[in-house]
Amino acid sequence: MRVLRATAALATLLTVPAMAQEYHAHTHPVERDDIQYSPYPKETFPNNVYFGDTHLHTSYSTDAGMVGNTLGPEEAYRFARGETVTSSTGLEARLSRPLDFLVIADHSENLGLAPAIEESNAELLENEWGKEQHDLVKSGQEGALEAYENWMAKNAAQDDPLAEMTELKAEMWHNLTAAAEHFNEPGLFTALIGYEWTSMPNGNNLHRNVIFRDGKEEADQIVPFSQYDSFDAEDLWDWMQMYEEKTGGQVLAIPHNGNLSNGLMFDDVTFSGDPLTEAYAERRQRWEPVYEVTQMKGDGEAHPMLSPNDEFADFSTWDLASFGPEPKSDDMIPREYAREALKRGLAHAADLGTNPFKFGMVGSTDAHTSLASTEEDNYFGKVVLLEPSPDPIRFEEVIAGRPAPEGHQIYARQISAAGLAAVWSRENTREAIWDAFKRKEVFATTGTRMRVRVFAGWNFAEDDLDRSDFAAYAYENGVPMGGDLTASAHSEAPRLLVRALRDPDGANLDRVQLIKGWVDVNGETQEKVYDIAWSGDRAIGDDGKVPAVGNTVDVEDASYDNSIGAPFLQAFWVDPEFEPSQRAFYYVRVLEIPTPRWTTYDAKIFGVDLPEDVPPSIQERAYTSPIWYTP
Repeated sequence: MRVLRATAALATLLTVPAMAQEYHAHTHPVERDDIQYSPYPKETFPNNVYFGDTHLHTSYSTDAGMVGNTLGPEEAYRFARGETVTSSTGLEARLSRPLDFLVIADHSENLGLAPAIEESNAELLENEWGKEQHDLVKSGQEGALEAYENWMAKNAAQDDPLAEMTELKAEMWHNLTAAAEHFNEPGLFTALIGYEWTSMPNGNNLHRNVIFRDGKEEADQIVPFSQYDSFDAEDLWDWMQMYEEKTGGQVLAIPHNGNLSNGLMFDDVTFSGDPLTEAYAERRQRWEPVYEVTQMKGDGEAHPMLSPNDEFADFSTWDLASFGPEPKSDDMIPREYAREALKRGLAHAADLGTNPFKFGMVGSTDAHTSLASTEEDNYFGKVVLLEPSPDPIRFEEVIAGRPAPEGHQIYARQISAAGLAAVWSRENTREAIWDAFKRKEVFATTGTRMRVRVFAGWNFAEDDLDRSDFAAYAYENGVPMGGDLTASAHSEAPRLLVRALRDPDGANLDRVQLIKGWVDVNGETQEKVYDIAWSGDRAIGDDGKVPAVGNTVDVEDASYDNSIGAPFLQAFWVDPEFEPSQRAFYYVRVLEIPTPRWTTYDAKIFGVDLPEDVPPSIQERAYTSPIWYTP
């Protein structure tokens, strides 16, 4: 009887839509095409922010797996999706909130060497060097260290010890693409396929993270291009073009932040020493639309030497050395930092006709632990050796500058937990996330999940900030971050609309700043930082700056409160010094109020002394992609 009743009920339910349509047709005899009640079916503009990491290493990276990382891609994806995993040192780890997307960017050089040794891979054992490393690792800790040092020596010499191991390389790459395919869940979590090309001439960092729009079927048709093939990014671009032509897919590259490049990342000549050309500028802009401006190994937005009037330019600054023996010199620094590169790109555009340094900005971790932890109170270290522990090595290990002269070392305590890539997109899928990178509608954060929106146009008004259809109107009448403005008909100044919303589980906002760069009438590059919105009743002082917001951090308790700052800031800004004939860019920097640094949390949790050469608090921040103005 119960079955009969259920069947009857189901039949009734199935007829309800038809009955409703028939009833409505009799009572409201209109053509259905004449009515559009819902305003949303035809909307196409990006209406969501997604946060992710485009630069995470697992045990498949030799400089991770050979030094203690036992977690592979499966654990990395599970952690990013919000699950609890056990770290390589046996600690339970979990994010406060899941990420929306992840790129496992394992180094292409000897990809999967550590897992191959662990499983005693038959093909690896057929290679003389491979068997030697296998036997060293299996002999114990001292042997594993010797094997790692052997690999480092080979890597520095651009000598591929496994050049003939084509099946092994393909197998390890296919393992990574299979993991991405397994954990990719369109609409809920995006696993973008990618890897890191680790160009490191003389120890200087020119790395790029290569990210595919495609799935396993296309990506498996290649094996990753590595520095064993070439140190030169132009050769990488040739390979990327070959991939697209071969598979019909799409790929882009995100350069590693340039503060460890010793002046090579944004050089005035090509890698081979030739002058920059329009063709070079066009290719670089095509293949590298986005730049990694902040990560654990320092912040690359600005430098106090280049921006002496910017009181916030000296943030997580790594400017002593790279990974090679050559110390940093002052003449290298202008060719390493994003703001200076953006300015110099404008000057190159005037000469070449195309801007070679026209990039959007994202952040990521570059963690080698398989754990994309970007929060200061949940910092699992740059490498396994530096996972949470009372061992002094967590503060004292030399991270960069080991072979450089005394005084040029950078230590583990100087790392900040960072960063995240934030993407404005319609949906959380591979295609939509990748397309946002391509059009530069992205922004960087140092680990916080604040939301920032920027639009520029010629006819915006201050009242537009309060419109109920703010985003739809702004897209229709202007351009978002990453966009381009050309001269208005009346030579008016650009008008910008900016909104910033704090991380809902984080700190209040201190201020919103507008950074402008331009080329003046003499062809010289210039910059200026404007405070355009701030919390509280502070006023701009005689020095033209807004006073500090204050600091609620309790160092002993490793805590803070939101009694200062604001949860939301917005601004309407018109360029007061606009010259229609001058190329310019505009981007936004948003600062939070101070919060405890990871070293402060460590001091409380482990009862260790705070290091004296790093601050106990940090002001997390976001950097948007620029909007460019071209006469």
